[in-house]
Amino acid sequence: MHISAKVEYAVRALLVLAAHGGGPMSGVALSQEQDLPAKFLDGILAELRRNHIIVSQRGADGGYRLARDAATITLADIIRAIDGPLAAVRGEHPEETSYSGAASSLKDVWIAVRATLRSVLETTTLADVVSGKLPANVRKLVGDPDAWVSR
Repeated sequence: MHISAKVEYAVRALLVLAAHGGGPMSGVALSQEQDLPAKFLDGILAELRRNHIIVSQRGADGGYRLARDAATITLADIIRAIDGPLAAVRGEHPEETSYSGAASSLKDVWIAVRATLRSVLETTTLADVVSGKLPANVRKLVGDPDAWVSR
């Protein structure tokens, strides 16, 4: 899985909002808190607002805040808002692919990849990451020394 800079920046900015208890924060404050490029972050925040992950408030006390509780916003929600489906094959959903001959079982592999991504990303919320209390299935995966080996 490729995690784009847009997704990483979105998650980092949303974690800051979650850690600050939901009060509005300006885009500049968010970018400074995580050392993110302000102009790039502005576009990301606009996408998150369009996808109802955050809301914006104008005025002297304005800024951005989470649209709902951090415990209900999963990493999958954020990825889908910024980059679309978790797993796509040539821009299609895995179940829409079709193969023949030696590759006939490949669709099942793509479905399994998507299921594995979902098992982590749909169960991990902003609140989990901020608190450091990751779901048991994520802790188990991280606890495997082989998970830390780059290939």
